[in-house]
Amino acid sequence: MASHDLLHPPGWSPALGYSNGIAASGRMVFVAGMIGWNAEREFESDDFVEQSAQALRNIVTVLAEGGAGPEHLVRLTWYVTDRDEYVASQRGLGGAYREIIGKHFPAMTLVQVVALVEPRAKVEIEATAVVPL
Repeated sequence: MASHDLLHPPGWSPALGYSNGIAASGRMVFVAGMIGWNAEREFESDDFVEQSAQALRNIVTVLAEGGAGPEHLVRLTWYVTDRDEYVASQRGLGGAYREIIGKHFPAMTLVQVVALVEPRAKVEIEATAVVPL
């Protein structure tokens, strides 16, 4: 288990699907923005949920290289090209997230951007993990 504490100020409404903040100590692992292509840098789908799931699987693979797992995640930053598509995909996205990451919800930010470097990419996710020493 990660060495971290969830930060939830008293009286605040519950954060749903993310944490307001996390205090952590240990070895930090930074994962570059991952998009929804496979190890051969090929897109298998143009579906938002499928691309998001692949990006999350890519994050888990890179974390493993650093001796970390999804439970060590402390922050995810999501960049999406269409906020409305993200909102419309919440149910499927939640299922994919729980299947790949589990019931671990780090601090998260989501930003809509005009475009990503790869024209077919609909989502890019960067991650930070902290592995206990």
